[in-house]
Amino acid sequence: MTLNFKLNTQFWFALAFLFYGFSSFSQGDTSTIKAQFALGVNRPSSNGFVSDFESNAINFPTINLGLQYMFKTNLGAKLDFGFNRMSNLDNSPEFKVNYSRINAQLVFDTSRILSFSNKMGTFIHAGPGFSMVKPLGNYGENKMSYLNAMGGIEFHYGISDKLSVYLDTSYIFGFGKDFNPISDGFGSFNGDLLTITFGASISLSGCYYCGD
Repeated sequence: MTLNFKLNTQFWFALAFLFYGFSSFSQGDTSTIKAQFALGVNRPSSNGFVSDFESNAINFPTINLGLQYMFKTNLGAKLDFGFNRMSNLDNSPEFKVNYSRINAQLVFDTSRILSFSNKMGTFIHAGPGFSMVKPLGNYGENKMSYLNAMGGIEFHYGISDKLSVYLDTSYIFGFGKDFNPISDGFGSFNGDLLTITFGASISLSGCYYCGD
């Protein structure tokens, strides 16, 4: 779909712009910019599928890529891209769905409230985005796109001055329209999505925990 290609292209241009723009003046700041990568699983809501089409309760993979910029000590923003694959249960018609999203989110550092050691950090993130659903195989024509809203929480553990690992749990609310006719929904998806991922956060301008 041309729209999907344009949106993905815009995401990577935005990511590159943020990286080069911010890194040029923030190398002395601690944790101003972070690049993030995470891998995990997803659980789609059952009401996002039409009758007789059921997804596995747990699907792999979920891949998240993001760039985060903290413009205050406990407040920032991030632009991130997510890719999710869903597939059918054994007793359901065979299908696979690629679910991609782009989100711009505010980030709140709540480490002073929800942290248990000086190596741990807790971040809450939320913001709007755009979802793109691409069925594979026999239902490839039933593509769709719609707005979403995402919220989640990350638990970080500092490994070194520039690297932390983290666990992220996020919920993506989908604002997709109803399938009309129902056949437009065969092998497709217009519901909510829960994701659980484990990843790494690499500081591009210092380290948030260096002062601890």
